[in-house]
Amino acid sequence: MSLFEFCRTFDFLQAPIKTREILKNSLLDIVGVMAGAVSNDTSRALRRYARTHYPAGTYTSRLIFDGQRVNILGAAWAGGFSADSLDAHEGHFLSKGHAGATVVPALLALADALQHHGREISGHEFLTALCIGYETALRAGTALMVTSPTYHASGGFSAIGVVCAGSRMLGFDEQTFRHALGIAEYFSARCPMMRVVQTPTMLRDAHGAGAFVGLNSLLMAKEGMTGAPAETVEDISVAAHWADIGKRWEIDSQYFKPWPVCRWAQPALTAMLDIQRENPELNADSIEAIRVETFYESMCLQGHTPQNADEAQYALAFPLAALIVRGKLGPNEVTGASISSPDILSLSARIEIVEAPDISARFPNEILSRLTITLKNGAVIVSPVTAAKGDPETPLTAEELDQKFDLFSAGLGHDRSLAVKQAIKHLDQSKSAIATLTPIFLGPDHSATERDNS
Repeated sequence: MSLFEFCRTFDFLQAPIKTREILKNSLLDIVGVMAGAVSNDTSRALRRYARTHYPAGTYTSRLIFDGQRVNILGAAWAGGFSADSLDAHEGHFLSKGHAGATVVPALLALADALQHHGREISGHEFLTALCIGYETALRAGTALMVTSPTYHASGGFSAIGVVCAGSRMLGFDEQTFRHALGIAEYFSARCPMMRVVQTPTMLRDAHGAGAFVGLNSLLMAKEGMTGAPAETVEDISVAAHWADIGKRWEIDSQYFKPWPVCRWAQPALTAMLDIQRENPELNADSIEAIRVETFYESMCLQGHTPQNADEAQYALAFPLAALIVRGKLGPNEVTGASISSPDILSLSARIEIVEAPDISARFPNEILSRLTITLKNGAVIVSPVTAAKGDPETPLTAEELDQKFDLFSAGLGHDRSLAVKQAIKHLDQSKSAIATLTPIFLGPDHSATERDNS
């Protein structure tokens, strides 16, 4: 089956039940993360940017968790950056990145714009497009990883998923579809990811750029711009990444993060929780030092004394210390006053992070860490080599995913948080995806508006 045929004919019910469940959980996860990110500096700045520089156009969409209608490209920038600004969204090993933080805000913006033009997208249609977007973005990511010598940010491949899904929603013919793919690949933000890992900034994983490029490519192709071919889709060297589309599902390899920090830090956090379950008396005051052995990319995180939320989330030492000191690790532990908290910083300074060759050799197929904890009484506790909670082999339960959503969306208030969750869980039964998802497009409360305009 060609990629165009897959995008044109696929139906959500053709995916295996497991794949459909992961897809719906992914949507819930991304929206929950965006709810948790609504008041952070990045989200607020990009909403202001969208209002100022993308005020109108033929296709307009409401800003997520804001309600103001802007040009669809501004909504893409703002939505992608917001989803990316709290590092808790799901991801994928072989692409070394993420699809949803690009695909979800882009498709929400497109569906809202189409509804504004009188074109209703049913919940089933939206989930069909979303499934196409995820699967094709992840395959584009694996193709990029094996054909490029540089580790690129997710925005470098996820725009392909936006084009594949958006072409289905817009009813493109094959020629227009191919040109949209070529435009997206040509203009995609192949950003050097390790630069942001080593020097964290708001730019993160380039999901805002991916969402913008994907939607912009659709609009350009719609106007007759040419761009084909997209080499990471059509070149013979990547044929194996696309040959079994519709038969095997990269979506099934998605992982989910329990905590809002880089995935590479999470095996160490999982190992710490396992140790604490076996040693309930263990706390920050009883610890003399912690040695984290991990793979090279994780070792690069370090992050003992972050200066802002971006550095706190692209870190290992600080979030590990925060988890131990606070007993939890949610949005509040990696933003605001917590970043300068003396008790967290004191423990963070006693954490050593080193590369372990045996663990590096297993990356990227496995992301692992091992802890050695030296207590003040002289005792030493060593964890086994540990994988992160939330991997396909160690999945979060439905209850744990619900609890994560509730924690991250708490700022919406209980009633609205519940309304968003129920809308997503019952989306496949909806005649109008956007009408059902109305709670996502509502504006913030009065106090949030004041903060956003300050």
